[in-house]
Order: sequence, then structure tokens, then C-alpha cells
Amino acid sequence: MNFSIQSIYNWYRDLLRNPKYRWWVVAASVVYIVSPIDISPDVFPVVGWIDDGIVISLLVAEISQIAKDKLQENNVRAAKATGDVQDAPVDVNAVQVD
Repeated sequence: MNFSIQSIYNWYRDLLRNPKYRWWVVAASVVYIVSPIDISPDVFPVVGWIDDGIVISLLVAEISQIAKDKLQENNVRAAKATGDVQDAPVDVNAVQVD
């Protein structure tokens, strides 16, 4: 079985970005963080907190990215509705030209 950290991260991120499963994943992450039963038990002082810290940091990073994207989408929608294209954010994909 081909197993990698990157595949787990992509799976977690994709579940969080899916609105249907978002709150289930957030709830499961919080339960995992609070629960004493996990990959490395919290009985071991530092080692037990590492997996909880990883889950917390992934959860906060992805939720903040989702909130940022939603806010930017709302700003673009409001700028288009008012006809004020000057204030609309511009998404630029730069490509190096030789």
C-alpha cells in the first residue's frame, strides 16, 4: 500500500474544502485534539502533544484560507455589483517570458 503524508494532507484539505463535509471534519478534528486516545497518547509530555499540534495547525491554516477565499469572493461580487471595477481584486498568474 502506497502511503504518504502528502496524500493524507491532500485528503484532509479536500474534505475541509467540501462544504458538505466541512463541519464534520472540524468536529472530528476537535474531538481528536481533546481526546486522550490518539496516535501518540497525551500521557507522554512532549511527544503526545506533537500530533495534536499538527492537527490544530492544519485545521487553523485551512479554515483561515477558506475564510480568506470567501472574503475575497464577496469583495469581488460587491465590486461588480456597484460597478466599481477599480477596487476589485485582481488575480494575476505571472509567467516568466524568455
